[in-house]
Amino acid sequence: MSFLSQGFSSEIVQALTECGYEKLTPVQQQAIPHARRGHDILAHAQTGTGKTAAFSLPIIQQIVDAPKARARGAVRALILAPTRELVAQIANNIENYTQYVDLTVAAVFGGAKMSSQERKLEAGVDILVATPGRLIEHLELGNVKLANLEFLVFDEADRMLDMGFINAIRTIMSSIHSQPQTMLFSATSSPQMNALAQDLLRKPKRIIVNAENSTADTVAHVVYPVDEDRKLELLSELIGRKNWQQVLVFVNYKETANEVVKELKLDGIKAVLCHGDKAQSSRRRALEEFKTGKARVMVATEVAARGLDIQGLPHVVNYDMPFLAEDYVHRIGRTGRAGQQGHAVSFVSREEELTLVQIENLIQHRIKRIQLAGYEPANRDALLQKMHTKPAYRDRQGRTNNANDQGSAERRLRLMKAIKNKSSKTTRLKG
Repeated sequence: MSFLSQGFSSEIVQALTECGYEKLTPVQQQAIPHARRGHDILAHAQTGTGKTAAFSLPIIQQIVDAPKARARGAVRALILAPTRELVAQIANNIENYTQYVDLTVAAVFGGAKMSSQERKLEAGVDILVATPGRLIEHLELGNVKLANLEFLVFDEADRMLDMGFINAIRTIMSSIHSQPQTMLFSATSSPQMNALAQDLLRKPKRIIVNAENSTADTVAHVVYPVDEDRKLELLSELIGRKNWQQVLVFVNYKETANEVVKELKLDGIKAVLCHGDKAQSSRRRALEEFKTGKARVMVATEVAARGLDIQGLPHVVNYDMPFLAEDYVHRIGRTGRAGQQGHAVSFVSREEELTLVQIENLIQHRIKRIQLAGYEPANRDALLQKMHTKPAYRDRQGRTNNANDQGSAERRLRLMKAIKNKSSKTTRLKG
């Protein structure tokens, strides 16, 4: 099915062709016809399935079909996303889609100068892409007006809930006096997600491309059981032995990220950092080095789990298992995109076995275990038997609260102690 068959103008189709778009993806096939008819949409689809085009192209065409004079600070379409990386990516895609039509796009997010964003907003914009926090700042300063908004999109809505943006969303909604066509896109489902959809959407068309909370078929998953204090060694071992050239490594703490990058560099493996303490310019530079192959490894906290579009990324490593089982889906969604094959590798310490069980229950798939000789964890069999036989362990529920607190103080202390006390390496690989 072609984009021309969906009634898009020749200018938009030309831009899509130059972007390399040929046929509609499954989420686009289902969402675009409903969106073109003005329906609200609730869509569950994995990352890398073409969601941005699915929600933005119908909006672009409707704005082109009904041009209006731009007013100071006015916005016709608003797209909210949880991270600055995702906002920048969406805005860049839309700019590519609209290169041959008269339509303005702006992106606002934290870590960038307010003054430059104010200048973009002053004349009014057709499509605004924003993080909730920075948008509220502009609303409070009177730089942007949403009263007559026509289109509203929540991308990665589940992640916005995980990051505690629900109050920010309510504040933004209170500034909207119209009834915009609203589309809500999410990779995972939860009771909180369903409650938000019920509040925001009017008779939505529900779209499910993959089974809810599932992972892409193009990703092969494996787990390496390993003691916490041997993870650094195992990471270097795998990168060197398997000659991995592009690896995105997820950790739970900024301190861990710093330590992992330091150790990898000592092993002769060029690595870069991406976490919240880094300035936006530094994170952008790190991503560029990683994308172009100047760095083999990028070590990131959850801030990079959404919005990173790295073409052909072959390997994702969960150095730490995520605090929320749903975040596993998003992390590994960085690989196996656009029909390409990808590999997801997870390191699971004795303390993280319960998290692994929760993830497998969520995705309804048992992940293959690989035991690497020399890295066998201590007392793992006894723990597994306890977990699967004692009701208190077997029936324990996973976390469902805000992921920003990133676990208990005890877990954090235990992790940092393990890092500081890790055994010295006897061999430095030069992979």
